[in-house]
Amino acid sequence: MEAKQINIHADLIEACLQNDSVAQYKLYSLYSKAMLNVAFRICNNVEQAEDLLQESFISAFKNLSSFKGTASFGSWLKRIVINTSLNYLRSKKMEFDELEESDSPVVEEDVDFSGQNLLVSKVKEGIEQLPTGYRLVISLYLLEGYDHKEIAEVLEISESTSKSQYNRAKRKLREIIKAKSYDTGYAG
Repeated sequence: MEAKQINIHADLIEACLQNDSVAQYKLYSLYSKAMLNVAFRICNNVEQAEDLLQESFISAFKNLSSFKGTASFGSWLKRIVINTSLNYLRSKKMEFDELEESDSPVVEEDVDFSGQNLLVSKVKEGIEQLPTGYRLVISLYLLEGYDHKEIAEVLEISESTSKSQYNRAKRKLREIIKAKSYDTGYAG
């Protein structure tokens, strides 16, 4: 039997189940900024992220009765935002660099950024410049906490493709950050 999560917004959720628009707005206000960031990290476009956020909240409110409380409301909503965003990208035919049969097994390499004095803004800018497949896998892995098996499932790719995309994304991100550091005179 799954344990229930203590839900700090249980009263708001209950009111939302009764179609209370004030409660819906309060819940939206509590989670919209964080969920917009999640959608943006996936689609890399502010206007599209805003649309995906709205779609996600509509879906969440329509399906709120399926929220069982086994996870926090924020986790449940985040999953909806991620799935909505991924469905949008699938409709846009995102592409991944597939492993060739001759490619060796993927071993996760450790890309070391420790020698660079990085600003969070530089890393964010770098991630935004990554190709879609790279950006998506690195965001899901590093920022959303998915493992490669979960990423493979939600993106409908192989686990080895997820790992290779992640490794390539780290290398590319390092190159972008290094180039930006030289371009801006920022000596890390």
